Parts: sequence; C-alpha cells; structure tokens
Amino acid sequence: MPIIFGYKILGPISVFAGPSFKYSLSNSSNFDLEDIKDKYTLSLLLGSRVKFRSLSLGLRYERGLNNKELLIINANGVDLENANVDITTNKLTLNISAFLLFLSFSIFSDDVQVSQNKLLLDGNAFYIKGICYHPVPLGSKYRSFNKIDQDLALMKEAGINTIRVYEPIDDIEILNKISSHGIKVIISFGFNQNGFFDILSGTFIDYVEKYKDHDSILLWELGNEYNYHPEWFGGDIANWYKALNDASKKIHMIDKHHPVSTAHGDLPDEQARSLVSDIDMWGVNVYRWDQPVSILEQWAEVSDKPIYFAELGSDSYMTITRDIYEEGISELAQADANKIMLDAVIDNIELSAGTVIFQFADGLWKAGNPSKQDVGGWAPNSSGVPYDGTANEEFFGIVDIDRNKKKSYEVVKTIFNKPVAN
Repeated sequence: MPIIFGYKILGPISVFAGPSFKYSLSNSSNFDLEDIKDKYTLSLLLGSRVKFRSLSLGLRYERGLNNKELLIINANGVDLENANVDITTNKLTLNISAFLLFLSFSIFSDDVQVSQNKLLLDGNAFYIKGICYHPVPLGSKYRSFNKIDQDLALMKEAGINTIRVYEPIDDIEILNKISSHGIKVIISFGFNQNGFFDILSGTFIDYVEKYKDHDSILLWELGNEYNYHPEWFGGDIANWYKALNDASKKIHMIDKHHPVSTAHGDLPDEQARSLVSDIDMWGVNVYRWDQPVSILEQWAEVSDKPIYFAELGSDSYMTITRDIYEEGISELAQADANKIMLDAVIDNIELSAGTVIFQFADGLWKAGNPSKQDVGGWAPNSSGVPYDGTANEEFFGIVDIDRNKKKSYEVVKTIFNKPVAN
C-alpha cells in the first residue's frame, strides 16, 4: 500500500512521492496479522498524474532502497531491518483509471463558496482582511514584484489574509509565494486592457482556465468602478452590465470552485442589480467620509447577496487644516480615519464578507512625476475621502514607497490580528 504525498503543479497536473509498504500472502492458510510488522517490505514510489474529472492518467516509478539510503535512514533514528527493505524493485508503471486506488494526501486548490452573506473556504467561514496591491517602483509607471518578499512579510505581520490586484498576475512563482504566506488573491479583470487577459478580447477566460486550480485564488473580480464611466461603453452603462454578466457566466462554466464578483463604485442601483444577476457577490468601493457602514444597511434592504468592501481608506495628506489635522502630510489623519472605518466594519461583521484597504504602498506614479511624491490626483466620488474631501492619490499607502510603516499600518495590524467571530 503506497502512502502518497502530492502537489498540484498546475491545472490537472500533479506530482507525488512516498513510501510503499508491501506484504505478500503465502499459500498457507495460517495467516496471522501479527506477522505483518515483521514481514512487510518498504520501497519508494515517485510519479505524476494528469486528471480530467473522474479519469486519470498516471505514470509511477517504484524502486527499492539502496544500502546508502538505508544507512542514512538508520542514522536519522529510524530503525529499519534489512529484511523490511525492498532493494530489488525497479519498475515503471502507466495507469489509466476512473478512480484512485491509493491513499493520497495532496495540496490542491481550495474550494471557495458563498453561503448566505459569507464566504466559505473549504467549508469554513473566511472573512476578508484585505489590502489593495499594485506595487509600482519609484520612478516607474508599471507594476513590479521586485519587493514581493518584503511586502508579503509586512502583510503577514499586519494580519492581512487577502490581496486584491487590479490586473492578473501571470507568474506562478509570485502566486506560489503569496500562497506560501497563507494569503489569498482577488484577481481583477479589466474590460479593455489591450488583450491582456481582458473581457473585451475574451482572453480573461484563458487566465481562469490556467490558474483556477491554484490555491492562491480566492475569487474572480470583473471590472473596477466602471459604473462611473458610461463613456467607455458607448454612453450606455447597460452595455457594461451585460458584458459583465456574460463574462461571469463564462467563468462559471469552467470554474465551480471560486465565486465571481465585481468592484462597483458605491451602492449598485436597481439597473445594475437587475442586469448583473449571475455574479455571486458584490464588491463596493466606498468613500463616505469615515462612515462606510451605512452602505451595508442600504444593501441589506435590496439584496441578499454577499457584499464586501473592495476599497475603503484614507490618504495621509491634508490639503487644508481641519480640526486637529494640519495641512500637509498627516499620518495621524489617515490612521484615525482608517481606525474608525475598520472598527465600524468589524463591529458589523455579520453584514459583510470582509474589507479591502486601499492601499498597501504609496503610488508615486499616479499624479505626476513618478520619481517624486506629488500632491493631488483625481478619483471618482473622491469628495468623500476624509478629512479634507480630496483624494491625494499618491498618499494612500499604509507603508510609503520605501516600505516604512505609517501610523495606519499599526492600526491595520492591531485590528486585523484580532480574532473575529464570523
């Protein structure tokens, strides 16, 4: 009987290895279970498997242990008698089967489902404690993962369990690193991204097919605040809603294990809800000063689908002096606002599936010269950004461009590391 430990590399392809225990029955009728401990033999099993639904094709190589390997095992505290070690087997086996006939412990993709207004990860409640992540280095305008190890360590320390990205990550090494830190990813697909896994070209479905079995994936997200831009859809936002709904249907056809959502700017109206019926949950980008929870009560009155905050947050620059916050850089204003918002969301945890803070690191590419931090910028509905009613786009990070922690980082760390009664 082989005991196999497996790892899914990509899609239907997995590799496995483990010990194989054998016991040969003699022709004698005097079979005694006590004999097994003295008469079994041990060998090694390696292999790979390609599985399509209930059909699998496996290639397995089994061989005995050599004397050097036996010495190494015995030297590490495992006492194996020569009689219990197979030193003769050396065979390659091809298997085609409809069922697995061996015990296998494998690391495969997680099953993510929605139940009532919550997310379930392998049957257990999962509450999103997320961060928006679009790391653009100083002096550049393009995303780079050159600081991924440092970033993941900081996220893990802060209790972050989910990353939301604005374009797909087509790099399995990066996804593997994210997964190794116990962090999930919300993958967002844009409508027209010049054919880069976008909805318009249909290539988004290629990405879903490629990575739907990777255990870093939490859910698929279609579009970001497109309801603010009907001009992108011939002046009629209904065109976007129909494209969104059709894209969701296509994902559901090939992936039954991850929900589909969208990131909507504030509360979805009746037109949005009626035309977008196929998605499993709604993400909302909410900038209502420091009172985002009001949207949850409004949502509960019109829909029973799960909702999560795809964006909420504040920047660390004050364009005016207001109350105790002076004009200029103000980490205190950002920290106070984020604390009030996160406390309110957690206090009403039963009303949402989680929250994603905007954002991880300051984005110096957004409002001017990418080699320095500029004041200003523009975002839809940004008059609700506390506490000056202005979205200073390059100051939203909970860490700065060099990964120095702001006051807001400590706020997020304290709140996200508290256990939640989900």
